[in-house]
Amino acid sequence: MPWNESTKMDEKLKFVSRYLDGEKITTLCQEFGISRVTGHKIIDRYKDSSLEAFTDRSRRPFRQANRLPFQVEQFELLSI
Repeated sequence: MPWNESTKMDEKLKFVSRYLDGEKITTLCQEFGISRVTGHKIIDRYKDSSLEAFTDRSRRPFRQANRLPFQVEQFELLSI
């Protein structure tokens, strides 16, 4: 019997489709091996942005606390 290959995206899609079919989130989370918080996060992301929700997001910070704004940084370079 060949192995079934599945990606994270496929598993998330299965999870959401079964939830939309009416299955309880608690039983789905137990079956998929995730917490209910994670299950709700997947469903909320799907509601917000449909299929784009299943792709991995960058964990890079939106901004860096000690970095100067771009305009100030360019001004300092020009004045040297």
